[in-house]
Amino acid sequence: MSRKAETAIRAFGMSGLQIVTELDEVSERQSLELGHVPKMVSTRQMENYDQFPSDLRRKAAAMAEYYEVFFCLENSIRSLVKEMLHDAEGPNWWDSKRVDENKIRNQAQGACEKEIGIGVTPRSEECIDYTTFRQLSQLITDNWDVFETVFSSKSAVSRVTNDLNLLRGPIAHLTLTEELERDRLVLADKSWFQLLS
Repeated sequence: MSRKAETAIRAFGMSGLQIVTELDEVSERQSLELGHVPKMVSTRQMENYDQFPSDLRRKAAAMAEYYEVFFCLENSIRSLVKEMLHDAEGPNWWDSKRVDENKIRNQAQGACEKEIGIGVTPRSEECIDYTTFRQLSQLITDNWDVFETVFSSKSAVSRVTNDLNLLRGPIAHLTLTEELERDRLVLADKSWFQLLS
């Protein structure tokens, strides 16, 4: 191949690359799918997902990580509470004096019965899985004698779980949060793990 042909092919390739780069910028800036990049094959269970506006799908993707963090955080706290109170009181810990009857036990039981009553598959057979983030915090602070070996400060647990609970609302209720709130979540998450002795 002649040098002139190689130069022309290289120029053609570079021009194509420049065009794709500029299309990427326009696509992102305008929240449009221009079709210039091959579509990735979807592995989603919901086949109609692509019919939602691309702007909503982009926002959902941006928030997915924060939902995952809260899912893991809340369920790991729930597991810790369950394990620690089981070790302290035995298998019937949920029915013991360690669980406030009015503020926690009855409310969790009510949430369970409500799910059964409306005909959805119950999320769990254990009432602890129906507790709120705030109730999990209360279980820890009400039973500080059990948890003081795990956490460095009772007041810090209250403060950090309160911060997390405030940040949880917009994420759990599927609203896009501002960057400052996402930064606060990252900080609160780090604070939670620092509390663990």
